Amino acid sequence: MRAPLCLLLLVAHAVDMLALNRRKKQVGTGLGGNCTGCIICSEENGCSTCQQRLFLFIRREGIRQYGKCLHDCPPGYFGIRGQEVNRCKKCGATCESCFSQDFCIRCKRQFYLYKGKCLPTCPPGTLAHQNTRECQGECELGPWGGWSPCTHNGKTCGSAWGLETRVREAGRAGHEETATCQVLSESRKCPIQRPCPGERSPSQKKGRKDRRPRKDRKLDRRLDVRPRQPGLQP
Repeated sequence: MRAPLCLLLLVAHAVDMLALNRRKKQVGTGLGGNCTGCIICSEENGCSTCQQRLFLFIRREGIRQYGKCLHDCPPGYFGIRGQEVNRCKKCGATCESCFSQDFCIRCKRQFYLYKGKCLPTCPPGTLAHQNTRECQGECELGPWGGWSPCTHNGKTCGSAWGLETRVREAGRAGHEETATCQVLSESRKCPIQRPCPGERSPSQKKGRKDRRPRKDRKLDRRLDVRPRQPGLQP
């Protein structure tokens, strides 16, 4: 009686071991990754608790999520250590990789890295390097250029006031051609006070002035005699 019972127990144990190995294999090759470094792991959701010093990385696909224990967080994530669990948290929307939520290491396309921030354009006085996508160093500001002609709506006449502009270019000697410095500019108000060709001046629009000598005009005022208009008969 004992021999058949022992044989039955051995067969049952072998079946259990085969089923356990099959479940481990399914977890290791499934979407949830493997259970390496896990303390608690399930076939459906992968790891939920990691060993000490490892980071729990949660990957979401639709309404499902899968956990995996990693030594380092993948690109686009940074690690946060806690008392109970260490987690991988996603970087900001403009960061390709980051050290923390507020400090980027590399930026996504169309952004430039400057002091841990990803900016659409580099601040004044810095170089926008196209290869590394970084704002490097300070630009050497050159002297201000001359003032442009005074214009109003693109015209140099026909208005009392306009604007004139001057620019100040910045560069860095010996730097690559892919790095460019921002051009500074400033504008100021300036007088125009002259009519455009073919237009009448304000004095001409008011009427024709008496251009006779002052003595004759004073004498006419004393005698109350007005100057004769052209074309009138005496």
